[in-house]
Amino acid sequence: MDGQLGGNEENSAIPRLMEQFLDSLTDESKAKYKAPIKICSVKAGGMMSFAIDNIGALWIWGNYPQQTSVTEAGFSLVSSFTPVPVWDFYGHTVVKVACGSEHVLALVSAGETYKGEDLVCYSWGNNNHGQLGLGDREPRSRPEIIEMFNQDSPWAVYEVACGSFHTALLTHKKRPSDTLGSTCWTFGLGENGQLGHGTTQSALVPEPVKELPQYAYLISVDCGLFHTSVVSSAGEVWSWGMERGLGLCPNASFSSGETGDAYSPLLIQCNGLREPKFQDPVQVACGAAHTVLVAHDGHKLWSWGRGRSGILGNGKAVDCFAPSVVMWPPLTEDFKQEELKTAVEEDKTGEKDSERVEEMDKKLSSAMEEIKLLQSKLSVMERYASILHGSIFGKPFEEQDIPMSLKNTGFFDITKEWENMLESADRSTLVRLEMFYRKMVGSVKDKLMKRRIQEIIKETLHSSTTGI
Repeated sequence: MDGQLGGNEENSAIPRLMEQFLDSLTDESKAKYKAPIKICSVKAGGMMSFAIDNIGALWIWGNYPQQTSVTEAGFSLVSSFTPVPVWDFYGHTVVKVACGSEHVLALVSAGETYKGEDLVCYSWGNNNHGQLGLGDREPRSRPEIIEMFNQDSPWAVYEVACGSFHTALLTHKKRPSDTLGSTCWTFGLGENGQLGHGTTQSALVPEPVKELPQYAYLISVDCGLFHTSVVSSAGEVWSWGMERGLGLCPNASFSSGETGDAYSPLLIQCNGLREPKFQDPVQVACGAAHTVLVAHDGHKLWSWGRGRSGILGNGKAVDCFAPSVVMWPPLTEDFKQEELKTAVEEDKTGEKDSERVEEMDKKLSSAMEEIKLLQSKLSVMERYASILHGSIFGKPFEEQDIPMSLKNTGFFDITKEWENMLESADRSTLVRLEMFYRKMVGSVKDKLMKRRIQEIIKETLHSSTTGI
């Protein structure tokens, strides 16, 4: 309804071509670059969309901030149903763009072409929480340079991300130095700790997230609605903001003592407490209340946070407070058909190859059915274990709760593990165990008593009947 599809006022259930990108920006640029215009990257957020073309021009459509008229300096959101260029950057190269609910940031070359570290950071849009980083709360209808990251700044900005009402940037020093680390800067709304400054105060200008280690070189940053995540080249992931940095709403089912927003960066553990780093990280991305990480050089995905509607991709629809492996690539019909198609194209030498393909199809079908059955059994077992664990210990079952003997050998030494658990338990856990034990013993005695009474009644009735 606000033109975010880049067409007319009608909804569309299928992708459609945006004809505005078929021609060049102007006849002058068309003659200069000769090659037809094409889109190199896209970005979307709130009710607006962006595209950067091969000339370096920025296009915008949907419900976006714009000056109401040439004579007025007021700010408003206007709707465009087709992509239009951001003329403020004409003659420069736009490299990256990010947008929140109603604000935009762009990294633009200082000169006509991008030369590596000459980017200037612009912001515009709504600024009620200082999310533009311009030192005040006044909105901007047109792009304005953030002075801390202007052409003369010692910092080179290379990544930018926007939350709903906050912003995050990654920079490194322009001049070479002994340290290869980078800095994460945040500003805007801070009431849930999404700025990572150790407080809930908002920031009107960019401030560094000081509790991130100086040695880390951050390769990717992204923002959810009210949380922020970064990943380093070494595979370390930090998150901060709403509900322990997971972005979850306050009604999430945390165990006691673990609730509350994270005002400073928290290191996200891989595989529970066993592995603090993710191998060969590529990118981190935040949804409204969940986070996804690409690792293993693009061959593996991890996700955590709110799991409703299966958004985590791990085969479940429950919240995950620690990273879980995304089931990718899945063994679906599409993958089966692609494998069969490839096999047929490679071997077209008669009936023997067709039989081989048919046999492979049967094996894949059988494997799929077995996987589905195992997944169903695993889901039932996990629910049962979670209910039992929650009844005894009063908190959800997590991966680190699996006994070490079962992890290492596949056999569960219940006597040894029970002793180890009692030895390491704190007083509150022991008190809860005692209460659970008393309640369980009381229930068993009550059942035994009822059954004995029933047996006595049956014996009495039987004797009475026999006597008559």
